[in-house]
Amino acid sequence: MLNGNKWKSRLKAQKGRIFQIIQIGQKDDMVSRIFDYIITAAILVNVTVLVLETFDFFAPYIEILHGIELVTIGMFCIEYICRIWTADLLYPDLPAPKARLRFLRSYDGIVDLLTILPFFFLGGFVAFRILRVVRIMHLFRINANYDSFNVITSVLYEKRNQILSSVFIILVLMLASSLCIYGVEHKVQPDVYKNAFSGIWWSMSTIFTVGYGDIYPVTALGRFFALVTTLLGVGAVAIPTGIISAGFVEQYTSMQGMENARSPHLSNMITITANVDGKSEFCSRKVKEIENKSGIVVSAVLRDGAILVPADELTILLGDVVVYQKEVEEKRVE
Repeated sequence: MLNGNKWKSRLKAQKGRIFQIIQIGQKDDMVSRIFDYIITAAILVNVTVLVLETFDFFAPYIEILHGIELVTIGMFCIEYICRIWTADLLYPDLPAPKARLRFLRSYDGIVDLLTILPFFFLGGFVAFRILRVVRIMHLFRINANYDSFNVITSVLYEKRNQILSSVFIILVLMLASSLCIYGVEHKVQPDVYKNAFSGIWWSMSTIFTVGYGDIYPVTALGRFFALVTTLLGVGAVAIPTGIISAGFVEQYTSMQGMENARSPHLSNMITITANVDGKSEFCSRKVKEIENKSGIVVSAVLRDGAILVPADELTILLGDVVVYQKEVEEKRVE
């Protein structure tokens, strides 16, 4: 019994270490960073092989390329299994089966699965195989992945209602212009404007000022509608662009304020670090969840020396430093 408990304890320790290695690499954890570099290199090699297989020049070496691809896919499979095995540490508030199921349904889990499956079942579908490139986005263990990229996702999430409204305006304009151009040009060009879908294709290329030239009006009234559609399209497309640009300005202004918030004279700001065992009150939780449950306002998240925007969907990871302001009561992580 004693040996059994000792074995379980050792297995648990090894499991925790594997979890630390395959998660976001810390600058002071050399093994984890080496793992990140190896996986990233495997991805690049795998994608390179995928590209080289399309050249006739490399046809005599196809068996070698397939062997390299098999090795890299094997590495991806091992990583995927390890991530499933350690999912209960990634979601410590869930039982092991539910934690693994949550990982399988997460973005990382789905992308990892789509990276592996095409090799075995969808070899002919390059569109599926190329999904392995997406892994680079969440395997680049550098600050830019969780700073600059997080700014983009934060802006899109916060401005989602305005963006959806502008997209709705564009769709209405596209539908109206397609019906108008179909009604004007159908009798003159029945082979070109066969139905409303042909008008939609024309209106899309006109609104977005692409102008493929494969379909265009020839009547005076049709050209007038084309002119009006182009002018309205320029204004309509500029709406979401302005919304997103304003969102970036707001986010970077907020980030500048966070840098000032780190000044020592702000005594009402407290910094805490997530425990390495993953059982911290803040670890593996989203900012919105932390604020709602703890009654605090998160001002900044420090990760590897970078200041992250505390978006609602940002997840606190191991080793993060959370800067927050007390609203109800002080909460510390021991």
